[in-house]
Amino acid sequence: MIAYLDCFSGISGDMLLGALIDAGVPLDDLRADLSRLPLTGYEVTAETVTKRGIRATRVHVRAENSHSHRGLSHILEAIGEAGLPAEVGCPAGDAFRRLAEAEARVHGTTVDEVHFHEVGAVDAIVDIVGAFCGLYRLGVREVYASPLPLGGGWVDTAHGRLPVPAPATVELLKNVPTYGGPVEAELVTPTGAAVVTTASRSFGPMPPMTVKDVGWGAGGLDLPHPNLLRMFVGEPTEAPRDQRLVLIETNLDNMSPELFGHLMDRLFAAGALDVFYTPVVMKKSRPATEVSVLAEPALTDSLSEILFRETTTLGVRVIEVARRCLDREWRAVETAYGTIRVKVGRLGSEVVNAAPEYEDCRKAAQEHGVPLKTVYEAAQTAFTAARGELPPADPPGSEPSP
Repeated sequence: MIAYLDCFSGISGDMLLGALIDAGVPLDDLRADLSRLPLTGYEVTAETVTKRGIRATRVHVRAENSHSHRGLSHILEAIGEAGLPAEVGCPAGDAFRRLAEAEARVHGTTVDEVHFHEVGAVDAIVDIVGAFCGLYRLGVREVYASPLPLGGGWVDTAHGRLPVPAPATVELLKNVPTYGGPVEAELVTPTGAAVVTTASRSFGPMPPMTVKDVGWGAGGLDLPHPNLLRMFVGEPTEAPRDQRLVLIETNLDNMSPELFGHLMDRLFAAGALDVFYTPVVMKKSRPATEVSVLAEPALTDSLSEILFRETTTLGVRVIEVARRCLDREWRAVETAYGTIRVKVGRLGSEVVNAAPEYEDCRKAAQEHGVPLKTVYEAAQTAFTAARGELPPADPPGSEPSP
């Protein structure tokens, strides 16, 4: 199953929860899943509302202490203790990790020093974890979204009065299609931005699909237009197409090896999808290096300019190529050596490859004084163990699932 988020009025965590319940996720099942989190003092309810003549579901997450400040490590620990499957716990952890990175950039601090305010409260944790629980309950394995309207004006936060979109939201929405307006209000919240950018494969028109269900999630504001999130759920109707890319190449036989590291950094920073070097033999039997840069066609000129400026080449080759690849995503697992990211490759809904991130493993091995392969094996084991399924909802009056 796939889902398309039609964010014509933006997105927030509670709007997505409402759309998920409206599309068929039983509220009791969602409560049972969330009860696995080591959190207390909150209540999740849902009601039917009407926004500009359209019936929708409005979700309320009420917490006794809605302004608790939590660090990233505390939130990740809570998600880890819940024992959720990798398809839920990992993207939820990724969303908070991306939030922490955004907050750190905005406030000029480090991820470890960030203490969440609004997004660290119980209701925000429930929104984010609940969103991925709901997607998993519906059997959604791929999410797509429309471009996002940002709204305008001002919003009151724990840091004071800030312009809309909030600075952390802007950081999260880098490289995502957005547009201003259409009203003076915060249409995309930091929580909504974290979830949609973590879950979505791409932003654009609705992909070809056979729609099975439509869910409408209501926001809290009353606006001149329907303040709703519309979610289409269904089956894809065509196989993914090959991605059209360009391969920019040049051969270098007179450049110092010391310059190649800097060249690769520049190319990746400018948007190259891949950069690799191949030893070759040129005319007059000269040993040389072939530089290959894989990129979107729109970046041909800018990447070629970097090659001209940073190397000794007098010309480059530009070859149109097609790329076909597995659906890829990052998951995070908790090990005895800390959090390790795992790159997952899917063929449809089936996981066919999973590889722990080298840099994460290397850093953890250095910090704990253990062999690199020990951390690597621990991450593989943790990922395999986390790929369970959410339990069915407990019957009324029973004890929550452990």
